[in-house]
Amino acid sequence: MKESDLMRSIMIEVSAAGHNVFRANVGLFYTQDGRPLKSGLPNGFSDLFGSRKGDAKSFYIEVKTATGRVSPAQTAFIEAMKKRGCIAGVARSVEDALLILEG
Repeated sequence: MKESDLMRSIMIEVSAAGHNVFRANVGLFYTQDGRPLKSGLPNGFSDLFGSRKGDAKSFYIEVKTATGRVSPAQTAFIEAMKKRGCIAGVARSVEDALLILEG
């Protein structure tokens, strides 16, 4: 399964469970004179974020396939969010994502 397919499956199930979930998109564009311009969120920001049903606690989920590697920036972001009291983790399946949200 591709990461994008897994991400969509996670979003569907997390939404069905009553949580608010959003996909974080970033991009690289080029200006008319050829200069690169990055837009979006900070380096390492998780793929999915939102608020948990019931207590509205913020969550951040990095989506990876079974063989996908988590970058140092992604690990640092997840740890920083946890230190701030948010829910954060890496999901390699829909079940992983739901377990992360259960705390």
